[in-house]
Amino acid sequence: MSFTERSPIKDESDPIFSLPDGNEVVEWENLLWQGWQSFEEGIQPGWMRPNILDSWNRSQQRGIDPHSFHYISPPADELNAIIERNAEFIQVARSVMENLLAYNPDGHINLTDAQGVTLYFCGSDLTPVGSILREDVLGTNCTARCLIEQRLVYVLSGENWKLDLRKRNYQCAAAPVKDGSGKLLGVLTLTATPDNFNAHTLGTVQAAAEAVGQQLMLQRLLAEQQSILETLNEGVIVCDRHGHIKTLNRYARQIFKDIDPHAGTIDVVLRPEGGSLLTMPFCNDREIQFIPHNAEPISCLISLMPAPDDGRVLSLRENQRIRAITRRVMGVSASYTFEMIRGMSPRVQQAIFKARASSRTDSTVLLSGESGTGKELFAQAIHNASPRHHEPFIALNCGALPRDLVQSELFGYVDGAFTGSRRGGSAGKFELADGGTLFLDEIAEMPLEAQTSLLRVLQESEVVRIGAAHPIKVNVRIIAATHCNLMDAVEKGAFRRDLFYRLNVISLDIPPLRERQEDIPGLVNTFIHALCTRLKRIAPQVSPEAMHFLQAWHWPGNVRELENLVERMVNLCEGLEIGRDDLPEEMTCGDVAVTPQALTSLQEHERQHVLRVVKEQKGNLRQSAQQLGISRTALYNKLKVWQVDVTSFRKD
Repeated sequence: MSFTERSPIKDESDPIFSLPDGNEVVEWENLLWQGWQSFEEGIQPGWMRPNILDSWNRSQQRGIDPHSFHYISPPADELNAIIERNAEFIQVARSVMENLLAYNPDGHINLTDAQGVTLYFCGSDLTPVGSILREDVLGTNCTARCLIEQRLVYVLSGENWKLDLRKRNYQCAAAPVKDGSGKLLGVLTLTATPDNFNAHTLGTVQAAAEAVGQQLMLQRLLAEQQSILETLNEGVIVCDRHGHIKTLNRYARQIFKDIDPHAGTIDVVLRPEGGSLLTMPFCNDREIQFIPHNAEPISCLISLMPAPDDGRVLSLRENQRIRAITRRVMGVSASYTFEMIRGMSPRVQQAIFKARASSRTDSTVLLSGESGTGKELFAQAIHNASPRHHEPFIALNCGALPRDLVQSELFGYVDGAFTGSRRGGSAGKFELADGGTLFLDEIAEMPLEAQTSLLRVLQESEVVRIGAAHPIKVNVRIIAATHCNLMDAVEKGAFRRDLFYRLNVISLDIPPLRERQEDIPGLVNTFIHALCTRLKRIAPQVSPEAMHFLQAWHWPGNVRELENLVERMVNLCEGLEIGRDDLPEEMTCGDVAVTPQALTSLQEHERQHVLRVVKEQKGNLRQSAQQLGISRTALYNKLKVWQVDVTSFRKD
């Protein structure tokens, strides 16, 4: 029977497909040589596999010379980029290819990318790395056919386009490597001698290609999970059932810094306080302290969950970071600065000078003054002028807390420290203020037992939560305030002498308002201007008579009382001037005599005060009005009435 009368070789998609073997392979190769000769003479051998014949026709139409053979590669720099881009693909495929070669020791296995560039090979050196095996470059070949059809294929040696490939007498099988979405990543091609090539060979190649795709997909999934694990905003530690650490993410490594995860079990490495992490009940948000070797104690909030292999997953957040987030949410910061403190009297200016000097150090400051004089305003200004101004400012009024809660508020407590304590414990004000400033108002009201603990914090820079066994390091600057004479409290035994000396490193006395009457007009105008800006209404003026009464009042509530009174006057005033009738009755029914001479003296005092401010601001009316607490128009009108030329101040 002639070759033209033979049934065609069955294709891979044929349900009863089987490869020719033994003598049949030799016979088919002889027929393929005859078919090739007929093809060169222009005769289409119709008994050939249609896909092979179509490929021959395309190769001929592209002008690919079957008699000339050499591998073509991309330029060196382009090839290096291709190899680097496919490094993970090559790494995954290498082990599969080497295992496959064990069943075909005389053969050759090569891996190409989706563009037909050889990435890696093992076995006999038939296809060097970089060789381009596409049909438009090399004509019909097994890898090229797989790239086009993207399915399992085989090519007998006589079916290759290049004569040199036919003469090698090797059979080839190729299978596509695809990702999870079905996208072609490359081709795995096995070349074998005829006696080692059969239908089982194709199944082996198919299985190997699928294994590479699955392993690559799994590796990328693991890399994605690891990437997610690394970006989590909490620490994650995974250990096996014996406690050996398997995984630490970036956050956990930052918390524990120099620990060696291979130095022992998780209990040995982290040394948790209060029991073993391997026997500890599973929990959410439990506070615990770790004491790694050669490291400071680290306080964390943890969750403990089971792992699929009977191990444990520990997720943790460092309390220091939780406190920073809490401070941002609470908005614990200082808003006042020295520029916002109004007052030109010598005593106020002296207090501001000393406060500015104290802001450059970390020494404790004791502010003394009556209630309402602005002690917290000074404390905030000191904080904002200090190197700690980006850190928290925490204020605690010791006199506003029940005596039995002062210590828990200051130093915090652990889980179960006392009846009614919050589950998981709570950080105290010292921990919340870590790195910043803690303002302790009404310090004289602090109980003696809390004074003892406070002294320890000041001396050792560490706090011990109620119920805890180990201290926590803190870096806090203390500013205390009192309206009492602390030395009298010391003499009476109500305040510790050693704590008084520890607090009284820098002492500032804030004068009461009755001793700085010259500042009252400026303060009144400041409060009026701020309030009317907020209420979006025209600011009224204060009559000289009303201002005289304001300056004559003894102000038991000091600046706080004055600010509240200004709000009352602005709200009740019906015109654009606040007069005597707008003041409280008790302020105007006393023995204060309002004589023309007194009014004249008051007006002159106001004039001198305004001119002094304008001169200090070198004639800048905007800055002068801002410091005086009045509108620029009001200042301009006053200067016009007094016939003052501001250009003289600017020249000076």
